[in-house]
Amino acid sequence: MSYSWIGAPAEFNGTDENNGGNSATENLNQWFQSGDQAFIIIASCMVLIMVPGIAFLYSGLARRKSALSLIWVVMMSFSVVVFQWYFWGYSLALSSTATNGFIGNLHHFGLRNTLGKPSPGSPLIPELLYSFYQMQFCAVTAALVVGATAERGRVVPAMVFTFFWATLVYCPIACWAWNVNGWGFKYGVLDYAGGGPVEIGSGVSAFAYSWVLGRRNEKMMLNFRPHNISLITLGTILLWFGWLGFNGGSAFGANLRAVMACWNSCLTAMFAAMTWCLLDYRLAKKWSLVGWCSGTISGLVAATPASGFITPWASILLGVVTGIACNFSTKIKFLVGVDDALDILAEHGVGGIVGLIFNAFFAADYIIGLDGVNTGLVNGGFLNQNYRQLYVQIAYILAAVGYSFVMSAFIAKLIDLVPGLHLRASSEAELLGMDDDQHGEFAYDYVEVRRDYLAWTPADREQKEDGAVIAPQHGIEAHQNLMESSRHTETVTATATPPESVTLPEKHTEQE
Repeated sequence: MSYSWIGAPAEFNGTDENNGGNSATENLNQWFQSGDQAFIIIASCMVLIMVPGIAFLYSGLARRKSALSLIWVVMMSFSVVVFQWYFWGYSLALSSTATNGFIGNLHHFGLRNTLGKPSPGSPLIPELLYSFYQMQFCAVTAALVVGATAERGRVVPAMVFTFFWATLVYCPIACWAWNVNGWGFKYGVLDYAGGGPVEIGSGVSAFAYSWVLGRRNEKMMLNFRPHNISLITLGTILLWFGWLGFNGGSAFGANLRAVMACWNSCLTAMFAAMTWCLLDYRLAKKWSLVGWCSGTISGLVAATPASGFITPWASILLGVVTGIACNFSTKIKFLVGVDDALDILAEHGVGGIVGLIFNAFFAADYIIGLDGVNTGLVNGGFLNQNYRQLYVQIAYILAAVGYSFVMSAFIAKLIDLVPGLHLRASSEAELLGMDDDQHGEFAYDYVEVRRDYLAWTPADREQKEDGAVIAPQHGIEAHQNLMESSRHTETVTATATPPESVTLPEKHTEQE
């Protein structure tokens, strides 16, 4: 049963300032509604599904020989974040006892003092649940960032980077926007579900990591295209499902604002998808499913900071603008020469910026008040004659972009200088594929080995005798030459050199 007043369902008067009371003798659930708690538990699980969604998306976008590596690096980043968030991440990001405005303290170190007290994010849910829900946000952001390792990055250094990145990049920006003492929160920044910490944080940080990591070998990039569009689509749908928990759950209760956020998320995503497909069609004269997936994700990204602030009609406009902005932003990596292999900056960084800018113009107080907690407390943007909101949003965007890039590049470079933790795999490993080099496993069993063998070893009219050695040939001559030149011993060179009777195909006809 709901209630008619503004604020929490019951006035909090717990006997313990940190934990809300003694759960051995008191019912700490008495200040919350079970429906709100159930909804945020489910929303947390929905957001968790986004992590394998990202893994499948990234895997499909890569080539076969590095498909499993991207699944591994995304899923392992989740393991790192769960520990980091429990250890000190939650405290550094959202400890309400820190007053410096930049980063939290260690008041909640190891989840100490985190139990039944109303959360700093909303009085509708307890702090223990709030900390669990917010952990999923950090995990999704880290999973997005590690996509920068695509096809040439070593996985263990990337995990070391993930821990320090979550500590020194994600936690401070989350503190700015959502901590009650964060400078952005006090300044009046409108960031509903993570335009700064999640979207700008992931897009710009991945771009910085790609810059430090270096470009993939261009000799290996001939005829490159995503290897599995079905996986891309599956990943996109899992992300869409999880995003409804991401944006809907950021109302921190089962209320009308959560429903509005879900509506706005779908509107923005679908109009961005249609816009992206139209822009791709003008060039290729084909209707691209990858384009639909890219547009959907960019729309959901833009809805992240805006879905709980703006009106549905503004969400439609946001979808169109985001589809255009993110589609054209895929050219940034070519202009600056940074190999952002999975377009993380274009879709997440730029999409988050567009959503934050839209809050300045279209945020409405009656949308914000739908949660029954912020009714009459938070002003909107231009719709409410709040014209200062534009420069507030721009200042926040510039701070998030600058800090994310500089700090992420700094962390990545320091790790790269540590012996044994260099970020980049060797050129020979890149040719072989990250799956074989880093894991010894394959996304499709041994399809990469079999495919190369069957595709590039010319058939012979006569059957070979038992024990005859056949040297598989790489399909691109430059690849074969590169492989041969990387051999340093006569024995290996003799094994790798193709027989004189075998000629390489002149034209590459199958995806590498």
